[in-house]
Amino acid sequence: MVKNEHGYVVVGAGPAGVQLSYYLQQHGADYLTLESGDAPGGFFQRFPRHRRLISLNKVHTDSSDPEIRLRWDWNSLLNDSPELLFPNFSQEYLPAADDLVRYLAEFQRVHQLNIQFGTTVERITRTDDGFRLRTSRGEVRARCLVVATGWGQPFVPAIAGIEHAIGYEDMEIEPTAYDGKRVLIIGKGNSAFETASAILGRASMVHLASRQPLRLAWNTKHPGDVRGQYGAILDSYQFKTLHSVLDCTIDEIRPVDGRFQVSITYTHAQGETAVLDYHTVLRCTGFRMDTSMFDETCRPEMVRDGRMPGLRPDWQSTNVDGLYFAGTIAQARDVKHASSPFIDGFRYNLRTFTRMLRERYDDVPLAYATAPADAGTLTKLMLDRVNWSSALWTQFEYLCDVFVRDDATGVFHHYEDLPEDYAVQRFASATQWYTLALRWGRDDYGDVFAIERHPTPDRAKESAFIHPVIRRYRGAELVAEQHLLEDLLAEWRRPDRHVEPLVEFLTKDLNDGS
Repeated sequence: MVKNEHGYVVVGAGPAGVQLSYYLQQHGADYLTLESGDAPGGFFQRFPRHRRLISLNKVHTDSSDPEIRLRWDWNSLLNDSPELLFPNFSQEYLPAADDLVRYLAEFQRVHQLNIQFGTTVERITRTDDGFRLRTSRGEVRARCLVVATGWGQPFVPAIAGIEHAIGYEDMEIEPTAYDGKRVLIIGKGNSAFETASAILGRASMVHLASRQPLRLAWNTKHPGDVRGQYGAILDSYQFKTLHSVLDCTIDEIRPVDGRFQVSITYTHAQGETAVLDYHTVLRCTGFRMDTSMFDETCRPEMVRDGRMPGLRPDWQSTNVDGLYFAGTIAQARDVKHASSPFIDGFRYNLRTFTRMLRERYDDVPLAYATAPADAGTLTKLMLDRVNWSSALWTQFEYLCDVFVRDDATGVFHHYEDLPEDYAVQRFASATQWYTLALRWGRDDYGDVFAIERHPTPDRAKESAFIHPVIRRYRGAELVAEQHLLEDLLAEWRRPDRHVEPLVEFLTKDLNDGS
């Protein structure tokens, strides 16, 4: 029987639950993590189905600095052991899912995290002083509850006859099973393209279909959109090999004589309809969070077609006080944007999140450093951060450093890695403060591989590549913004392009005051 009262209870021991457990343990917090499986990372024991991750593992870089190397290591959890980094478990650029499972198990073994395996959470109830969890091993009480369960159920779209489609979670993954068959794949995300890639040379015809146009990661800059390694399918589509990517509404799936007739309405053809014939229909439409364990006292508000919980800026449920979410399900604030659904993003979110929890529940103030109100000093500090921080690099346009001027002393308080919307809320009464973040620039170009550039500091705002942006706020009002010119190697230290423009901006702004 587990101890039944804890300050923090974390539900789920996937990568997020393991990372959060590590942070709480490092801070000496009273926590317990509950996991239904017998080892961490249960999702990755089965998914992705074809056992190859899309998260990059760039083992060889030009830098020997561990922090900078993390910019291209998308699978490591943050910790104080140099041996417990993912490149020590795989040298492959696109690693095997089994290597991640092995890595998580070793991370747990070395750090001896307080994870109770073989414990299923059956019911969660809100109480006056926290939460009561009924589990398969007895009752557990929590002052603060963090749900890090990841995706619990497949997302099944409301299509007539969808029950005739075989889900990604159940489909046959042996490519020869599709020899000579006409296959419809519902969905155009990475799981759909993963599936299509596996059967491309076996099926006679593969169609990928959904309402929304294809989102390519090299256009959107979002790593969760379709990745370049699936380009063979797009080649096949453009070279008229009968494989196709369709923008359409699927109106109905009907079984007819051992096959399936699928009625569709094309999205870009003025309402044109068609009936297409397939041997097999596969559903690759992603996943959703399972909310069945919550009773009516704490059922979270869901967003994005009910796939994920709605969040406040501090990762707290929008409608249940004290209920927080972590990991891939905690992406509602920056969905389809930064890397919050992935290890390389949420590992930094959770570091900040732990500090926020400690401030609220353990009266440990959010840490900050101080810096004088001097343009040269602030410029060096800001450029040092964007040239070094892996958090700002990975969580572009979401996490930022914050510099808040103390009206009493005139010095700036420097906070690292805060969500910008959280900072706007927290510092709404501050008269002068700045955010420092890395951001992508304009997106009005036609061809992502043929962008016309304007490499002069006065046109830095027109940069298309990731680059530093400093924003000046007065309370919650954005009053000024300074862009620094993009750089091929992401090194922002050139006197004429980066240092002098930032010194000039800060000098004028500090002198103007408010």
